[in-house]
Formats: sequence, structure tokens, C-alpha cells
Amino acid sequence: MKDMLTLLGTKGGPAIRPGGPNPTSMLLALSGRRIVIDCGLGVSRGLVESGMSLKELDLIFITHLHSDHVLELGPLIHTAWTTGLDHPVRVYGPAGTSAVWAGFLASLAYDIETRIADEGRPDLASLVTVIEYGPGEIFREGDLVVEALRVDHPPVTECFALKVSGADKTLVFSADTAPFPPLADFARNADVLVHEAMLPEGLDSIVRRTGNGARLREHLIASHSFAADAGRIASDAGVRLLVLHHLIPADDPAFTEQHWRDAVTAHWAGPLVVGRDGLAIAL
Repeated sequence: MKDMLTLLGTKGGPAIRPGGPNPTSMLLALSGRRIVIDCGLGVSRGLVESGMSLKELDLIFITHLHSDHVLELGPLIHTAWTTGLDHPVRVYGPAGTSAVWAGFLASLAYDIETRIADEGRPDLASLVTVIEYGPGEIFREGDLVVEALRVDHPPVTECFALKVSGADKTLVFSADTAPFPPLADFARNADVLVHEAMLPEGLDSIVRRTGNGARLREHLIASHSFAADAGRIASDAGVRLLVLHHLIPADDPAFTEQHWRDAVTAHWAGPLVVGRDGLAIAL
């Protein structure tokens, strides 16, 4: 298995629009493991189209419980189960993730019980273990280590950047965050920094299409980072590659890849990838 990062869904926010990208999810192949990071709407289809069999699903990390990062957690596991999943799956998420999973099981109880009795499937609940985490090292297995850093994403307090280290590669995922200088230390000398990004000139577009004007604008500015902020963090951290992800706006044709590049170049001179759904980045 080649080390690879595949961006499955790259837009910020839960809304989807015709022809536009899906909300946040990623697949990381590292040290012989496949790791799903966040489960926004579309993650199941994205994994299949990346070439992964859902029967191989076994390790999921959730950065926080906003719907554009967790809405398809239950449906992904259920779909894998109906595809033939019969081995344990571990889900690492912040406080509240267990309740999300329990609520999904309750909502699909009729279907799950019917399939167990009628199709002979294993008990779904017994296959899944949810581990709720806080800051620090949260996973270690062979060469693979995962660490978490609480970031600044008000009003959500349980939101975590993740550092995933393999035998010879380290990737850092910012999660959703306002500009957060400690992230530079967390990502020091990483091979890849995947950082959320907004375009200042795109805020009017988002507010106009989504509604809730002033309140939405206040949230975006207080809780998220502009592309220039991502460039500053990447430069301060000395990373080798910056990947812009969780793009706001991601589905407005008025803004092209060049807009994102122009927004970053004053602060980041290194290699830059502007995320798009289905993009595979060799590590």
C-alpha cells in the first residue's frame, strides 16, 4: 500500500450545491494503515471512488462534532457493514462522539435488527468501539502515532488538530480553527500541513447564498482562518507542503484556484496544493 493522502470532500460547511464539492473528509494511507479523517456528507462514496473497499474500514478519527465533519459517520459504518464488514472498527472522536454513534444505532434499530435476523449479519454495535479523546497522544500502534491539539473554533471547545506520524512521514490536520499560533509548534517540520482556508472576498458570496447575514459573517471570522493565515502557520512551522482544505467558498465559480494561490503567496513560498474532491497526494 502506497502512502497517500486523498481529499474526499473539501468544502467548508454542510451545504451542498449542484456540481459543487462535498463537505470535509479525507483518507490517509500511512504505515500500512488506511485512516479516515472526518466523515462529512459524501465520505462513503468518496472512499469507494478512491478505490478502497468499505469492508476494509477499521480506523476513523473525528476532529469535532460539527455536522460537516461527522454527519456521515454512522451511515459510513452502516454502509461498510452492509458491504460485508465483519471485523472491529475503532472511532476516535472528541467528547460527545459516543452519543452520536448511539443515536445513529437507535435511529436505525429496525433496519439493523432486521438485517441481523434476516441476512445473518454480525451485531453492528459490538463491532464498533468509540474512544473519546482530549489533548495529547491518542493512538499508538507500531510505527503509527496520532496526537491531538485543542484549537480555537468557538463556540466549539472540543475541536482538535491531529498530527499523524508514520515511519518516515508526518502530517498535520488543522481541523476548523481561527488563526492559532500554537499550531505552528505542533506542526513543526511536518511533511504536510492540511489547513482550512477562507477567501476574504468570498464572504459576501457565502452570506448571500446561505442567509443569516451578520451572524454567519461573525461566526466565520471568529472561528475560521483566511488563506493568508494558513500560509503564515505553514511558514512558521517550516512544513514541506501546504494543502488548503475546508475551503470557504469552495463552490462559487467566481473564485478559481488562482485566487487561493494569490491569497497565500505573500506568506508562503513553498509547495502549495489547493484541495479539490478526489485529489490524491502521494507522500
